[in-house]
Amino acid sequence: MAGLEENGPEPTTSCADPQGDPFLHTRFVIPARPATFLRRERLVRHLDQALRTPLTMVSGAAGAGKTLLAADWAARGDRPVAWLTNDATAQGCGMFWAYFLQALTASGVPPPAEVGSPADASRVDQTLLTRLAAGLSERDRPVIVVLDEYDRVTAPEIAEQLEFVLHHAGRGMRLILVTRTEPLLPLHRYRAVGDMTEIRAADLAFTPEEAAALLDLHGLRVPVSAARALVERTRGWAAGLRLCALAAQESPDPETYLKEFEADRTTVADFLLAEVLKRQSPEAQDLLLRVSVLDRFGPELANALTGRTDAESVLAGLHRENAFVEYLGHARYRLHPLFGEILHAHLRMRSPGLEPELHRRAAAWLRDSGSLAETLGHGAAAGDWEFTAGALVDDLAIGQLFTGLRSDHLAELFSGMGPGATSPATDLVRAARELARSDLDHGLAHLRHAEQSLAAEERTPAGDGPPGLAAARLSCALLEALAARLTGSPARAESAAESAAELQQEVPARLLDAHPELAALLSTHLGSTRLWAGRFDDARDSLSSAVACSGGASTALPREESLGHLALIDYLNGWPGKAERKALAATTETERFGLREESGSGIELLVLAAVAVDRNELDRAQAFLDAAADAHHPMREPVMRAGRALATARLLLARGETHAALEAAEPAVAADVVSPWSAAHTALVTSAAHLAEGRPQAAAELLQEVPGDQPACVVAAARAQLAAGRPVEALDLLDRLRPETRTGPEARTGPEARTGPDGRTGPAVTVRASLVRAQAADRAGDSAAARRLVAHALHEARRERLRRPFLEAGPWIRPLLGTVPLRGLAEGWLTPGPPPCDATRTRPGDLPPAPVVEELSGREHDVLERLAQMMSTEEIAADLYVSVNTVKTHLKSVYRKLSVNRRHDAVHRARELRLL
Repeated sequence: MAGLEENGPEPTTSCADPQGDPFLHTRFVIPARPATFLRRERLVRHLDQALRTPLTMVSGAAGAGKTLLAADWAARGDRPVAWLTNDATAQGCGMFWAYFLQALTASGVPPPAEVGSPADASRVDQTLLTRLAAGLSERDRPVIVVLDEYDRVTAPEIAEQLEFVLHHAGRGMRLILVTRTEPLLPLHRYRAVGDMTEIRAADLAFTPEEAAALLDLHGLRVPVSAARALVERTRGWAAGLRLCALAAQESPDPETYLKEFEADRTTVADFLLAEVLKRQSPEAQDLLLRVSVLDRFGPELANALTGRTDAESVLAGLHRENAFVEYLGHARYRLHPLFGEILHAHLRMRSPGLEPELHRRAAAWLRDSGSLAETLGHGAAAGDWEFTAGALVDDLAIGQLFTGLRSDHLAELFSGMGPGATSPATDLVRAARELARSDLDHGLAHLRHAEQSLAAEERTPAGDGPPGLAAARLSCALLEALAARLTGSPARAESAAESAAELQQEVPARLLDAHPELAALLSTHLGSTRLWAGRFDDARDSLSSAVACSGGASTALPREESLGHLALIDYLNGWPGKAERKALAATTETERFGLREESGSGIELLVLAAVAVDRNELDRAQAFLDAAADAHHPMREPVMRAGRALATARLLLARGETHAALEAAEPAVAADVVSPWSAAHTALVTSAAHLAEGRPQAAAELLQEVPGDQPACVVAAARAQLAAGRPVEALDLLDRLRPETRTGPEARTGPEARTGPDGRTGPAVTVRASLVRAQAADRAGDSAAARRLVAHALHEARRERLRRPFLEAGPWIRPLLGTVPLRGLAEGWLTPGPPPCDATRTRPGDLPPAPVVEELSGREHDVLERLAQMMSTEEIAADLYVSVNTVKTHLKSVYRKLSVNRRHDAVHRARELRLL
């Protein structure tokens, strides 16, 4: 078989093909690489595997870079490579094998004379193939054969003959197929035994770094970030990248061009239309153009757009041919992004007016299949607003306009809805959009119009009413509850909640399960309104229901707002520590799901600011107020406005800016009812201003006018009476407080008194009450009682780090805090502690505390703070809304980082390092 050795004798095969025409030698030439060709070593190394497996397949779409990759690899080194570019015009078996044999000859590895050459273009003798396979099998070094554009070979018998030769040639031949489609060879057998090397479309796609290098070869220096955006748009398609680079060279701003080029007006469009679309059958072309209005689609949806029933086979064929149709699994497809853009533009040019109808058909089909987001998108694209709004309302999804998850998208989607769209559903959507912006006048007008239309529809004969009537009425109840929240109307909120509870029995359970945000929003609106009315226990019930709602991201925003409102209740009841923990939990609720920071109302930030004022951390308080102001949330509810006034006025008072505090204490809140706690807050600030300016009598009278039993106001009034020189009246006021607010010897001092049930007046009030009693005792000359009461206040305040009550108390308390029994209670948190390195106490060889091994995480710091408050593991878990095991894990990490083994040591060490 000398004829198959390199540099052997001249070939004996004919110089003409079976039809007598000379061979086209261009089909045997390895294609030249352009000057801007980028060699990608990862693919070259991958293709090197072809030397170890009988069969290699390089497959991808048109312009994927298959041929240039194989050509670059084939041209390297000293190994001979037989190259054959296939031609679709001559596909007879005899013609194929004649060219195959001639490719061997052209590469310097001619077949032996006894192999012969086909005489008939349409057939080949089996003996020829047997002799060829036998000759190849005897080679010491395998011959490498590259069949480029093998997808043009469509005759099944050629595939069978090629597999016969490949199989019997054994180690004597390495076959590389460069193709757009999978060949008819039994690829599964080669894959099963590891005898096949594959480079597919995903491998051929350029990475952002490779794209940047390719652009650099074209003289375009762009950052990898810009290249990454181009890769995402082109899916790393080689031809698309090169064509874009060539076009960008002509642009005065190449980087902007690469970001914003219109695909349908470039050579990319010409390439794809010529190389992909026009090569398809008329049926496939029609399907491709019609599905270009879709992001993802299956055969059934494609059939709905074409009106035919052949989409399944057409789509499968397009995917097999690498015709820029990507298979996503589960019978779902999508078009390559650039191809989709170009087809979409071509559709508008080729069939003007068809696009809205296609969107309408898609929306109708998708509504039946249950894909709401896609239904709304296509309904809006079709301009059918009655249908689109109806789909949203019938699906009970109107709450999504308020959840932050899709609210911006839905607001943008319905922004194109004009006044010509008239139906109860369109009015409900308009009402929701206006109420979300706190535009009560327009929102309520649309809501009333929708309710009137729905009432008219309810009066239609039985069986004639719309199927989504209950869902629409439940949507009305949700918007009524929101309107009640915005207007501070408890009666309206309770009525809306009752209606919603009844209507939920009429709505299919699957819709309620699919939209947990509706129940969460209803509970939040009701809880906020109850809070405004001062009904804290009822408010806590509603808000806790919202916090307990499942639903993940869909209920994250109402859960955050409800936690913020619960935090405010705790603060108003005098429990700053509890308030802080709930507020901190609220701040992370939406962060976990990647919602925008300004999605929530930010009420938790106001609570944190107020807590910081009580702790005399004024810069921290200002930072929280600034963050709340930066949120720019459109919701302008009374609770939010009053909360901002509360935090701002108290901060200004702490800074001594009395007049500014008085101005801030009066929130511009228009509400149907007066909020007792908001009115009390205004009175407290005004009273404090009178005291600061030496008018204790005016302060006392003002607070006596506050309606209801509000302990904070009673304590402040007692302080004013004492300042006016009436200690008996002051003590009488304190004695009339509820038992849990009393202080001194008769006060409960056990664990129950410290933690108490929810709603019990907390230390922010009881500490101030103790200090008023202590001041009265000090004036009466009973220094022992004064010290005992101050000690009690210090014990209560230390756990909460309450500093403001002691700063507000006045100069009388300073000598007491300097006494030996009290100094130790105040050092380190209220007054400065001893120097950390006292020379009189330091022994030779003592070292300062070692630094923390590793910085504590935010959650670990939360756990550490609760350790310092002497909370149990179970209490910490409940406060942080995590499991006990999670807390234990954090504790182990804290111990490790602080180099300690016990809780007490961890707290002591943290204070040494000023972590607490």
